Amino acid sequence: MKKLIPALLMALTASASVFAQSDFDATADKIKAAMASDIRTEAETDRDRNRRPLQTLEFFGLRDDMRVVELVPGGGWYSKILAPVLRDKGEYYAGIGAGRLRTTLEGKPGFDKVSIIAEDAEFSREEGALLTDMKIDSLGVKDVDIVFTFRNYHNFSEAGRKAMNKVAFDALKPGGIYAVVDHTKRHMEPLTRDNRRRVDPVLAIKEILEAGFEFVDYSDLHRRQDDELRYEVGVKTVTGNTDRWTFKFRKPE
Repeated sequence: MKKLIPALLMALTASASVFAQSDFDATADKIKAAMASDIRTEAETDRDRNRRPLQTLEFFGLRDDMRVVELVPGGGWYSKILAPVLRDKGEYYAGIGAGRLRTTLEGKPGFDKVSIIAEDAEFSREEGALLTDMKIDSLGVKDVDIVFTFRNYHNFSEAGRKAMNKVAFDALKPGGIYAVVDHTKRHMEPLTRDNRRRVDPVLAIKEILEAGFEFVDYSDLHRRQDDELRYEVGVKTVTGNTDRWTFKFRKPE
């Protein structure tokens, strides 16, 4: 299956124009400074080698003067990099389940201009269900340059993913980038407890294209040959070394 995915993506990107990657140096310096900040814990910095934030953000075309939304930021691993980078010349918004950042990042250097949005998102899960439903009408911002979501697509049911894709599309400016990374699941494999935090990359492409996006590019930055795609991503033998797909989509101009 892994051999088929690159071939499929090459076909999808054959006629796509790649986001310009020049003039990244100033942004790269700010990313490196944020990565070296004292506010990051040892556990967070230990993941740099695996998550490769500098290369990942370069691939997605981040610039320090952009307006950026990060969806479902969790404990703020990427927030601690993105917010300081964007503080002076850009804008950083954290949306959907981002309320905990108020306490974890409040008062920290570089975080005085962080905006928490989409706090009205509603979450639910039926008894016995493995995935979360979500209702949300809008992120509350418009014409942003990039919407990021890192390893969160897997959290939601089909309806929840559809809602997230829609609000991301609506928030982006024409030509804006939807940047999505998640753990790889075998193609068309039935949902189980072991794979519930993985996503079929072909399904993700299908759903995001259906939301109106264009496929721009993919990266093998987070490809891991030794992940057999069999185990829950938190299992000790694979945690921190899962195979992840890294996709760049664009809102049509």
